[in-house]
Amino acid sequence: MGLLDSLVGAATNAAFGGQQNNPPAQGSPGGLDPQLLIGLIGMLMNNAGGLSGILSKLQQAGLGDAAASWVGTGANQPVSPDALGSALGPDLMDMIARQLGGNQQQAAGTMADLLPGLIDQLTPQGQVPPDNGLDALGALLGGGQRGGNGGLDAGDLMGMLGGLMGRR
Repeated sequence: MGLLDSLVGAATNAAFGGQQNNPPAQGSPGGLDPQLLIGLIGMLMNNAGGLSGILSKLQQAGLGDAAASWVGTGANQPVSPDALGSALGPDLMDMIARQLGGNQQQAAGTMADLLPGLIDQLTPQGQVPPDNGLDALGALLGGGQRGGNGGLDAGDLMGMLGGLMGRR
């Protein structure tokens, strides 16, 4: 199973798990639209200051041990949706909730399932890469190397999407 399939499964489970009357969205094996997921990851990376910004927010909120486990090469420690939502802050959680079409509690559950595996995949050597994880994100999602503009932009995201759709 590839990274995207894992992320889609985790996000779908968190967003829709146990809600029989709320069917998942169409478009992927896990039910969550891959384009939505890619947009969510790109938005998170841009608005949180990249991988190092996300890790800094987690550390400041007392989730440093869990975040360090995601970066390290051992097992990933879980975090509660409430703790993660508090760490990322209400503004970012509101953006994520709008992207997912749910509320902040659902968004926090999705991110608590999604973020440990994503950060683990973006830090395969046990440390944050110099490019803040953007090249690894592009490669994992199928877009290859990122341009040298210092941030993830719409072109980078479209490249990731193009690479993803070419592999599926």
